[in-house]
Amino acid sequence: MITKNILSLVASIIKVFILIFIFLINSNADEGDFKQFSNDEGILSIMYHRFDENRYPSTNIQMSVFLEQIQLIKELNYDFIHPDDFEKNFNTPKKQKKILLTIDDAFQSFYDVAWPYLKKNKIPFILFVSTEPIGNKGYMTWDQLKEIEKENFAIIGHHSHSHEYLVDRNDQEFIKDIQDANKIFKKKIGYIPTLFSYPFGEYSEFMRNYISKNFSFAFGQHSGVIDLNKEKFQLPRFPINENYGELKRFKSIIKTYPLEYKKLIPIEKKLNKKNNPPHFSVEFFENQKNIQNINCYSNEGDTWKKSFTKFKNNVLTIDFREPFRPRRGRINCSISDNGKWRWFGTQFIVTKN
Repeated sequence: MITKNILSLVASIIKVFILIFIFLINSNADEGDFKQFSNDEGILSIMYHRFDENRYPSTNIQMSVFLEQIQLIKELNYDFIHPDDFEKNFNTPKKQKKILLTIDDAFQSFYDVAWPYLKKNKIPFILFVSTEPIGNKGYMTWDQLKEIEKENFAIIGHHSHSHEYLVDRNDQEFIKDIQDANKIFKKKIGYIPTLFSYPFGEYSEFMRNYISKNFSFAFGQHSGVIDLNKEKFQLPRFPINENYGELKRFKSIIKTYPLEYKKLIPIEKKLNKKNNPPHFSVEFFENQKNIQNINCYSNEGDTWKKSFTKFKNNVLTIDFREPFRPRRGRINCSISDNGKWRWFGTQFIVTKN
């Protein structure tokens, strides 16, 4: 009897230790303490807005150029990944690079110009929708969105309600904007999308934390390739437009691979006079070859130059020449790794205060 009680006590103690261990893993997951080098071939996400709207070169792509880009992807034997498979297999290393197609804002030109081609060829994509502009001039209608949404290769994503510079709003105004969109999505399509895209790719630490509690994944507009070690609510995308969409550049983008890292500091991407320039560091995995050959470029002072970097014990730090200027500060780093060009980028939002 005594032996049985002792064994029962020991079993209970072991269960407690297991629960504590699981809690510690989950509570520190975002800090990168348990990340491991995966050699993930990655998922490269490309972002479009308008099609054949020549008045807006910074957000437009000519459909003829878009078709050339799609053809190039096929020639390189890269497959488009379905958003459902992206979610389901995020934590599994990809043996071959995939392409994730995303469209922001639901402009009418997407429906008129690009949608017929994507529908005919059943190319999977995410259409990120801001609810307030829908039905206005230049934007799709809810009936058109429902037509797209019923196709199993098309996924509707959440892009806020107003599509304003939400990083400039206070916390409660930001939450209200998201909740307003939630109500409209629920009314119009019957559910709230689980994938989120930050308007203008801008977010603060508060925004990121709120989104992480209410969505499955969130995308910015900083460049880079997604791997399983990337933070799920700060995922990179390459914006493609007339200014940066010519075929030679597109080919170089499509051929990039993930540059995996354990941890990136700072978490806060919103800068003001107190934290600008930021204390920036990236901890890489020991397994990453050629990491000491890394090159970084940053645009502090509103001028792109090679960054002043230091590298010690697999940790890269950057000493910025001066503060970043409003509205955006960017850092892009890359290495040539045995014939593969590896890349990651970071974007900061710079306020005037």
